[in-house]
Amino acid sequence: MSKATTISNEVAIATIVDVLRLRAETQRDEIAYRFLADGEEERGTLTYGELYSRAGQVAAELQKQSAVGQRALLLDSSEADYIVTFFGCLCAGVIAVPIYAPRLNKKGNARVESVVADAQPSVVLTAGAGSPAVRDVITASAGEHVKWIDTNALPVDGDELWTPPTVRGTDIAFLQYTSGSTAAPKGVMVSHANILDNERMIQNAFDTKPGSVIVGWLPLYHDMGLIGNVLQPLYAGVPCILMSPVAFLQRPLRWLQAISRYQATTSGGPNFAYELCMRKIRPEDRSGLDLSSWRVAFNGAEPVRLETVNRFAAQFADCGFRREAFVPCYGLAEATLFVSGGLDPNGVTTVNHGANGNSNNGGPGNGAKISQKQGKLLVACGRPPVEQAVRIVSPDSLRQCSAGDVGEIWISGPSVAQGYWRKAKETEETFNARIPEIDEGPFLRTGDLGFLKDGHLFITGRLKDLLIIRGQNYYPQDIELTVEQSHPILQPGSGAAFSVEIEGEERLVVVQEVAVRKDPESIVQSDLDELDALIKLISRNIVAGHELQAFAIVLIPRASFAKTFQPRVGWARTVRAGFVGSAGNFAYPGN
Repeated sequence: MSKATTISNEVAIATIVDVLRLRAETQRDEIAYRFLADGEEERGTLTYGELYSRAGQVAAELQKQSAVGQRALLLDSSEADYIVTFFGCLCAGVIAVPIYAPRLNKKGNARVESVVADAQPSVVLTAGAGSPAVRDVITASAGEHVKWIDTNALPVDGDELWTPPTVRGTDIAFLQYTSGSTAAPKGVMVSHANILDNERMIQNAFDTKPGSVIVGWLPLYHDMGLIGNVLQPLYAGVPCILMSPVAFLQRPLRWLQAISRYQATTSGGPNFAYELCMRKIRPEDRSGLDLSSWRVAFNGAEPVRLETVNRFAAQFADCGFRREAFVPCYGLAEATLFVSGGLDPNGVTTVNHGANGNSNNGGPGNGAKISQKQGKLLVACGRPPVEQAVRIVSPDSLRQCSAGDVGEIWISGPSVAQGYWRKAKETEETFNARIPEIDEGPFLRTGDLGFLKDGHLFITGRLKDLLIIRGQNYYPQDIELTVEQSHPILQPGSGAAFSVEIEGEERLVVVQEVAVRKDPESIVQSDLDELDALIKLISRNIVAGHELQAFAIVLIPRASFAKTFQPRVGWARTVRAGFVGSAGNFAYPGN
């Protein structure tokens, strides 16, 4: 039986390092993490004692390299090594910077280079020497002074040389770089106090307790993977089984098999993960699954679809899955992670948004109403915890919206991060908002639109022009630039990237003008062959530059944009009506 101690009862806990120390003292030989190298076979474990010792080895080396107070880049591909180096940084008083390793394809490294240039790390931690190509990418942005530490080469008794530093709750633990524009990445400064508060809220919302078992596949450099699948199990003192995102994406059955095999109670991901399971898992594969232990199936990081909830619950009911296990959530890196969500005895809550005038759908805070016929069924993302103040505010007038009206979601509470690294102006604008009429603040402006109804938070969209696909944020202008630079024939400044819901999942659609005009009736097979080759080139560049697969790439004649397309909010409808061409993934409409 686990000896897990409830953190809220421990007055000496001020940092997440204190939590690790407590677990190493009271649950030393208990397994904290199990690793499924291929998503199926267990190929390693970490006990609390082993993690504390190995983190101490890394911390001692960081102190030896005078890195205390500096930033350290984490590049390990192994989940086990990533966790060890992350805690090694925190144990040394070094600010961790989680990031994925650079790709050998140069086009995919623009974001990595921007993050490194912004964070300016003094050290890079990696298991092994690191390939020359990877070292070149990092050094080019960080400078020749950056030191490389091979964690595989550290002495086994190195933790004896570690001197625990004085770390306060207000000290920055790590920088969480938000997924978004490659030109200006923002590193969210997350403190130890932020982590502890957010983990406490997650534990209460998900009822994580002795006997709970967590399964995770999300990337550890992503806030949901790090906060939810690494720090939450440690905070609660319960085991977690981890596999790589690639293992899940290649074969989604592995995720549900792990839940079944280890009788996990808590696991989840973005909405697309549940859709992927329904599409890829065959009926004969479901027969061996036992999902009856799954109490918390959290769903967040992208819009939660009621159709997905209903279909998944029905499809896996024979495996013991209960619809009541679904826990829609809302969160963002600027609030550490978790904002609202949690187990609800009434199950998933929905509202027909705009129906019978019960909520505003005419834009943020303007009081417009829509008819029953126009209503849209929305899934609630739970109730915010009492310690997390959530306000709905008109982004234009900065006045608090009436109940049920749509406005920007503003948040205040101890989980709100410290701001953006080295970006004072953006920090002031985003983290220090106030509601003048009642002189309340400071608030975090999320950039998300939503409303509150009966205490439940509903998300309706984004204030800014941002794409959210498979839980990742993408700036359309980044994708548009990649597209127009793919070939000289593509008209500069005459493209658009946006998302369309396809089978319950947001998918990328690109529209781009071609600098030629042709009568559709004069198009011959050779023209279509050339367009097909161009489409494939654009598709490859999008994958290389953004690790995103386009659902459709639409080519249109030059100068037809203005008279053919409405603003981006209406383009999806226009594209659906305009698909023609020789292939299912591109079109070349005429005049």
